[in-house]
Amino acid sequence: MGQKKTVRSQARKESPVVNAAVKSEKKANGNSLFSWVLVLALLGAWLSVGVVWFDIVDYDSVAGTLGGVIDADGDGDFDVEDAKVLLGLIKKPVMVASTEKTLEETGSSEEQKAKAGTEKEPKTSFAKSFNEDSTPHSSPVSTPNLESTTEESTPTMNIQPETPATQAVHEPLSTPESTPEITEEPTPESKAEPEAKKKKPKLLNKFDKTIKSEINAAEKLRKKGKVEESLRAFEGLVQKFPHSPRCRYGKAQAEDDMAEKMRSNEMLLKAVNTYREAAELPDAPPDLIRATLKRRADRQQFLGRTRGSLATLEKLVQIFPEDNSLKNDLGVAHLLLGDNKSAKRVYEEVLAAAPNDGFAQVHYGFILKSENKIAESIPYLREGLESGEPGTDDGRFYFHLGDALQRTGDKSAYDWYEAGHRRGHFASVWQRSLYNVPGLHAQPWWTAKETGYTDLVKMLERNWMTIRDEALSVLDSKSGQFLPEDENLREKGDWGQFTLWQQGRKAASSCQSVPKTCALLERFPEATNCKRGQIKFSVMRPGTHVWPHTGPTNCRLRMHLGLIIPPKGCKIRCTNQTREWEEGKVLIFDDSFEHEVWQEADSYRLIFIVDVWHPQLTQVQRQTLSPI
Repeated sequence: MGQKKTVRSQARKESPVVNAAVKSEKKANGNSLFSWVLVLALLGAWLSVGVVWFDIVDYDSVAGTLGGVIDADGDGDFDVEDAKVLLGLIKKPVMVASTEKTLEETGSSEEQKAKAGTEKEPKTSFAKSFNEDSTPHSSPVSTPNLESTTEESTPTMNIQPETPATQAVHEPLSTPESTPEITEEPTPESKAEPEAKKKKPKLLNKFDKTIKSEINAAEKLRKKGKVEESLRAFEGLVQKFPHSPRCRYGKAQAEDDMAEKMRSNEMLLKAVNTYREAAELPDAPPDLIRATLKRRADRQQFLGRTRGSLATLEKLVQIFPEDNSLKNDLGVAHLLLGDNKSAKRVYEEVLAAAPNDGFAQVHYGFILKSENKIAESIPYLREGLESGEPGTDDGRFYFHLGDALQRTGDKSAYDWYEAGHRRGHFASVWQRSLYNVPGLHAQPWWTAKETGYTDLVKMLERNWMTIRDEALSVLDSKSGQFLPEDENLREKGDWGQFTLWQQGRKAASSCQSVPKTCALLERFPEATNCKRGQIKFSVMRPGTHVWPHTGPTNCRLRMHLGLIIPPKGCKIRCTNQTREWEEGKVLIFDDSFEHEVWQEADSYRLIFIVDVWHPQLTQVQRQTLSPI
């Protein structure tokens, strides 16, 4: 027993030595394993450096081969965002293709919308248009600034920001008696068509990928609205990396943002030049060239450099000849310059390659209608609107399609007007003006008392014979001062006009022929200062019919003073109410509502037209609203 106890005691004494040896051996093994891991990590790092430095691997090819598994966020490389996608921390972004409309953002959204009255105007397009007892007018100065002579019946088609015509406050009116009950929209309002996926634009070349962190830091400042800091950061990057397209593009964007903040055309011009520089640098990725030049064309148009914008778009089409969206933009640029023939050629080329391109269809249809090819224009306008493609949901296309259908006797015109109303483009089926100030009371016919302009009405009716005699002296002189209506408003007949005031500007030479009439009007600024109207004589010969049409704005009311009215055969319809003129009496109506004129008498009809501001417009609004 004593011996066993001695052995156990001896074992206890030796065990700490053994344990220490075991622990020491394990520690050595752990250190060895850590050393190997560290060596392998260092080898991997240096191998990666070698691969990048000597360009051993074509990353674009690899990313393409892996089908987006590594490049999970689609930006052309593997980074933190890709890792988050692969780990399931964020969802893989789905890029939706969208056809950018020409100059849709032309002019910063805040720019020309600073007008008092919070006027809302239609969004897209171009060219010339048509109206009754009206004189050609210029489209409102809006984005972009396009001056064109147009008639009030068919609204001017100018490319503008996407804002629906505002809903005026109006009294309920029955729909046209001839209008079939509308049970369904002719256009797909909420048709959710599957949208094509599109890869995220690749804006980095191989060099820019190596400085991506610096670019991202500057871009982050820009996206956070720290415009000055972002611009300084990008300027530093451009100075450091002068051959980097992405840095130059970022500088242009920062200058663009700064121009918006400063409201400086000079700064915006710098951005326009920097966009060009970025696109012209060697090794600029195609997606960057496209984005850069598209924005450059947009900003040039905003600055009123329409021809420069056209040249930029022509360059884009040369670089990307298969891109129909760029050709569509080019077509609109031609239209903005009034070059309908060139625009027509562009859209014919697009439609030859893509017959169902909705954007090209509506614009091509409008061009045909402006050429008075009414029946031919209808299928293009209709199919383009039915496509629901970006750039087609515009009040003017609904307007022109309805107008074309009316002229061919197709009562489905009112279905399309109703569709335009439901889409927010028209205040109602009847009231289809597109340049509107919200909240103005609207009704087709007015009394003098309702307008508040009783003094003006009394003056006109008291002096109607003096006004008539002066008009007759001009009419009988055969001096050619009565000019024929040339805006394609007449179905048939002869209709002439002699203008005294246009867009709030006096026609001094005309007033020399009728001095008493002009003197009588001088003390009524609601008429002479009405920048959205005219003051003029209108003579209409027997056998004349003026198509149903509407004026361009809800900002005015129209007075008709009868001067020479045949006993029978002359009448005017506004909405579903028809009236006749009387000599020496004033009719007042809102010509933003549909109206139509017949002259079926045996002799000519002569009236005096005086447009006045809508009585609810403030003085500030009257001073700041753009002319029409």
